[in-house]
Amino acid sequence: MMEATQLFGLCAAALIGLGLYGVVVNPQPLRKILAFNLIGNGVFLVCAVIARRGAAAGLGGDPVPQALLITAIVVAFAASALAVALLLRLHEETGEAALAAEPPAAPAKADAAAGDR
Repeated sequence: MMEATQLFGLCAAALIGLGLYGVVVNPQPLRKILAFNLIGNGVFLVCAVIARRGAAAGLGGDPVPQALLITAIVVAFAASALAVALLLRLHEETGEAALAAEPPAAPAKADAAAGDR
């Protein structure tokens, strides 16, 4: 029978795998942000499993890794909120929620040709 640490380890690997798939396959920036969140949650779960395995039998986990995980979760939430805010700002400025495939052509050539006349 599978122990809880093994089950959580497999769930963490699945989250990381799904997140990597989402980053590679999805072209939309919002979906990429969500995929990065999946990767982060998988890493947090791995860290929690490692912290729990190091605890003595019958006792709770070590409080230091737990505090670090809570801090990491808060930082990840703030980074996700910032990314979504930047994406909303991009949508307000350009009307699109995606980055341009190619940067717009520089108008320097047209200005140089007009200056020669």
